Amino acid sequence: MECNRNHAVITGTSSGIGKATMEAVLAAGWHVFAGDRQTEGIGATTSVSAGLLTPVRLDVTIEDEIETVARAVEDHVGERGINALANIAGVGVPGPLETMPIEKLKFSFEVDVFGQVALTQALLPLIRSARGRIVFTGSIADRVSPPFFGALSSSKSAIAAINDTFRQELAPWGIAVILVEPGFISTGADVTTKQMIDQVSADFTPDQEQLYGEIFSRATEAGEKVQDAGSSPQGVAATILQAITADKPKDRYLTGSKSHLAAALARLPHGVQDRLARRAFDQPDPGSIS
Repeated sequence: MECNRNHAVITGTSSGIGKATMEAVLAAGWHVFAGDRQTEGIGATTSVSAGLLTPVRLDVTIEDEIETVARAVEDHVGERGINALANIAGVGVPGPLETMPIEKLKFSFEVDVFGQVALTQALLPLIRSARGRIVFTGSIADRVSPPFFGALSSSKSAIAAINDTFRQELAPWGIAVILVEPGFISTGADVTTKQMIDQVSADFTPDQEQLYGEIFSRATEAGEKVQDAGSSPQGVAATILQAITADKPKDRYLTGSKSHLAAALARLPHGVQDRLARRAFDQPDPGSIS
């Protein structure tokens, strides 16, 4: 029996923004292919039943899993295609760039950039069939780079540029490509981020500890306080739902705690931005460490 619903593929749906978006799109009556590295429990706590839910195992860094999901979605939707792809899966790798193993920086780009592009490429024929929409999830960190989150800022800056390029290249087919830039969002990933921060500190060599131990701790503690007071994932989910359903979607959406403030700060001279960041993240003045 043919499914006449709108169809969306959403990644990172086991928690946080991805899960909230899955629930919002289901509540709107869509059929959602919910992709995540761990499909156990997806939808288990979801009371929404207006739409249809199909969990699919999807690690965006694994080519075979992307191909398997693309085939499964195509088998279901056929020539109807899919109406939306929401690229939400992401990772925030912390640590000083001087001491960060290159493999960790590569991993940040594998998840936040290369994986999202690979999935988009695989699904574009189906998106084109439905004249659907593509959402990339950026961050306020693609506009303002905080200390010790250079991996996140650089990967999100890259995906923002990729979003803008896709938007221009796919416009002839009527495919809207939209960047959603969340601010500070309190999600289930907060615990994971804290564990990663603790591991960075534990992995410092004695020399690295002397250089960065105290200031890294001060910066991340300040960041955790802001993150804990952040907006809910449901607010970002509502923005993504708007992006895929509005008659005339915006090219970019700022959403969540301090996102508009960060956008305003990004227009200030870099020297001013640096002074404000030092104050916000409790960092020492330039030249103050011998």
